[in-house]
Amino acid sequence: MFIIRQEQEKDIQTITEVNNAAFEGEGEAKLVEATRASANFVPELSLVAVTDDVIGHILFSKIEIETNKGRVPTLGLAPMAVRPDFQSKGIGSALVREGLRMCRELGYEHVVVLGHPAFYPRFGFEPASKKGIEPPFPVADEAFMVLEIKPGSLNGISGVVKYPPAFDVV
Repeated sequence: MFIIRQEQEKDIQTITEVNNAAFEGEGEAKLVEATRASANFVPELSLVAVTDDVIGHILFSKIEIETNKGRVPTLGLAPMAVRPDFQSKGIGSALVREGLRMCRELGYEHVVVLGHPAFYPRFGFEPASKKGIEPPFPVADEAFMVLEIKPGSLNGISGVVKYPPAFDVV
């Protein structure tokens, strides 16, 4: 049994450890640290799954879509990590569902993710190209996805996602 809640200062070291273990490297943990120290950080959207300790983490942060009419604010889901010994137990799915619920509650309209094409579509994500949204770097079309939290919110919007400097550490 686990609960999902907003990260607390006491969780920071364990969040780093969870990301390092899940991704077998430090890039994603450095992304979390850099985002946390930036204006793109939304504290309510850094969530942890907790038993006796943190076993999973998800982060949504502010990014933009650069269009020919200017920049459109959106959210990026990155990273989402579950400790390896707790994977395949529904924790990642619960983090995504609760994160998207919080995004909706806070009034955000859409979310972009670069992730597993077999995992994220179950939450409504679809290839971003179907909505006219392009990645800023070469990536498989099916792995770069978007979700309209508010249906129709991407109508008339097309462009390239612009990640903030925090993403340069990955």
